[in-house]
Amino acid sequence: MPLNPKSCHSMADLRAQIDQIDRELVALLTLRAAHIDRAIELKPQEGLPARIDSRVTEVLERVATHADAQGLDPVLTRKLWSELIDWSIAREEQVLGNGKEPER
Repeated sequence: MPLNPKSCHSMADLRAQIDQIDRELVALLTLRAAHIDRAIELKPQEGLPARIDSRVTEVLERVATHADAQGLDPVLTRKLWSELIDWSIAREEQVLGNGKEPER
């Protein structure tokens, strides 16, 4: 577990902690991607498309609120999660399609 930033007494200490946090973030993003892969398996069974706009809005609002409560810029957080969500939906659409009727 990373140390409190005030516990770092040199830039080398601080950089080591940032590197540790980055490893933990990557591990969490990998776990999130595995959950997206599971959604790809479950959504067809429930008749759900890859993109559900109400869910996207819900997630973005939730993370922005949580970020704000933690003292992190909610605008930045919303922007980062928008990218993450768009990537996740694109991953789902590769398998599920985009859920739209084909044009005639």
